[in-house]
Amino acid sequence: MADVRTLCRADEVVPGEARRFDVDGHRIALARVGDTFHAVADRCSHADFSLAEGEVAEAECTIECPRHGAVFSLLTGEPQTLPATRPVAVYEVTVVDDEVRVVLP
Repeated sequence: MADVRTLCRADEVVPGEARRFDVDGHRIALARVGDTFHAVADRCSHADFSLAEGEVAEAECTIECPRHGAVFSLLTGEPQTLPATRPVAVYEVTVVDDEVRVVLP
């Protein structure tokens, strides 16, 4: 059975931005691209820095770590640039009744 948690209301995250949420030991960066939400682990796999503090590139659907510039796909978690070489976890996101929800492993 999936463990689904509500993170926020949809209007609390504007397009092109990310916010950090701490849920049951999971540090999650929730990014909004247009009307779509993406959630990845909020720890750069290169330097354990918060991805939610980085830039969201809506056209590329990526997020950039503000520490060393590693870029990650919001769709797959795969690094798109060095210095990161390992992916970050990706969480399933749903929006129900204007609530943004994430499925925890």
